[in-house]
This record gives sequence, structure tokens and C-alpha cells, in this order.
Amino acid sequence: MSSLTQPPTATASTAGRLRPSRAVTRRVLWANLVGQVVIVVTGGAVRLTGSGLGCSTWPQCEPGEFTPVLHEATTWHPLIEFANRTLTGVLVLLAVGAALVVLRGPRRPLGVRVLALAPILGVLVQAVVGGMAVLVDLHPAVVGSHFLLSMVLVAVSAALVLREAQPDGPATLVVGARARQLSLVLVPLAVLVLALGVVVTGSGPHSGDDDAAYRFALDPAAISRLHAASVWAYLAVLVAVVVLLRRAAADGAGAADTDPARRASQVLLGVALAQGLIGYVQYLTDLPVLLVGAHMLGASLLVVAQTAQLATQSRRTA
Repeated sequence: MSSLTQPPTATASTAGRLRPSRAVTRRVLWANLVGQVVIVVTGGAVRLTGSGLGCSTWPQCEPGEFTPVLHEATTWHPLIEFANRTLTGVLVLLAVGAALVVLRGPRRPLGVRVLALAPILGVLVQAVVGGMAVLVDLHPAVVGSHFLLSMVLVAVSAALVLREAQPDGPATLVVGARARQLSLVLVPLAVLVLALGVVVTGSGPHSGDDDAAYRFALDPAAISRLHAASVWAYLAVLVAVVVLLRRAAADGAGAADTDPARRASQVLLGVALAQGLIGYVQYLTDLPVLLVGAHMLGASLLVVAQTAQLATQSRRTA
């Protein structure tokens, strides 16, 4: 009988050794999130250096060549564009790693497992959209969609980091109904802010290539004012949330439970204010590339902070 029971024991022991630890899982998920933010910055660098058509086609860089063709007249644009494409490959590996550590770990609810697979699908879709942007000579609608999809991937990756750290029991809301309702209002407002920001960029000077002259036929100043108005509306609702959570903490009832939500809302307010300041300064200084790049990074951080602000408003028990 002992010989019959030995193989399952050995198999269970091997499975246990192959299961990633919680520390490894956290590191991989954080690496995936950081990668999603970094590629937004490098994609911005491609655009702001005029390297968007550094590789003239896709998926190859040049007809018949997957890498830049170097010769005496070669500029740095093909190298910048190719480096960003290479980083997409790294991002695929990080997304696959994120899925594996979740799926090979302790069995989690279906929602968590689906969330773990989302970055893989998202990165593959992004690669296609990025290729389309090259093939249509950086049409601002396609380039803008490329950026907005990155924001979705940043949000999904941040949600995965936050959700994996929680147990799988039922979620209990730890903030008041009004604070929760206003926090939910922040989500469509954030989408509006990001979408109008894309329209502003698609109407402005940074097309991604000096020869890609087509832009949205809109007045950049008017669209910028509309974008600013959406930011002020977002800030007004966010300040109301912060005030409500501070009052709840001052009342003392369940203050310890609401502390994470209060801190996350304050962090979100700080990121939003910094992002607004950068936006005004870049507008008043004729859109210098470094500030535009910082604004793109700020958009990613805003999405991460917005995701955390919502996630911390409920608590799960084992």
C-alpha cells in the first residue's frame, strides 16, 4: 500500500515547490504595473522626438528587415522607435509572468484569474494598434486610441496588484454612501479628462513625425480650455470626497477601517493637483517636450491612484 500512496505525495510536494510564493507574486505583479507605466513614457518619447515613423512599416521596421537599416544617413529616429517596439516584447513577458504567478498560485476566484489574463490580451491588442498607427501615418485618432488603451492596461494592472493582496471573502464597504457615490462619479470624469487630453494632443504640434502633418481640425486653445474645465470638475468632486472622509475619520466611528481610503483619496488629490499644474505650465510655455512627457507620466500615475482610491473603499475578510 505504501508504494501506491507514494506517487501522489511526491506529486503534491513537487506542486508545492513550483507554486510561487506571495513575495514572488507581488514582485512580478508590480513589475508588470511598472512596465505598463514605463512604456507610456517611452511611447511618449517616440512621439516627442519625432520618431513615430522611424520604422516605416509594421511588423517589420523596414520592408524586408525587422531591425533598423543602418547607413551613413541613418538618424536616431529608427533606433528610438525600434527600442520602443522591443520594450513591447518585454511587456509581453511581464504580462505572461503576471498571469502565471496568479494562475499557479493558490486557487483564486474567477474574477482574479480573468484579471490576471487581461494584461496579456491588452498588450497584444496594443501591439496591433501601435502597428496601425504607423501604417496610417500616425493618424491622431489611432495614436490617441493607443494612449487610452495604455491607460486601461495601467488601471487593470494596478487593480491586479491591489486585488491579489486581498483575501477572497466578501467585500464590505468601509466608507459612507455619499463618499462612495462621489468616488464612482470620479471614474467617468477621469475618462473624460483623459479623452479630452488626447484630443488636445491630437490638435497640437506633437504629431510624432515632422512629415505627419494631419491633426484634428480643432482649435487647440478652445479644446485646452474644455480639457481644463473637465479637470476642475474632477477636482471639485475629489475635494468633496476628501472632505467627507476626513469628517468620517474625525467622528471616530470606524476610523481605522477608513484610514486606507482616506489616505488613497489624499494621494489622488496630490497627483491630480500636480498633474493640473504641469498641464497649465506646459500650456503657458508652448508645450516643451519634457513637460509634455511628464504630463504623460502623470496621467499614468493618476490612473494608478484613481484605481487605488476605489479599491481601498472596501475591505475583504478571509
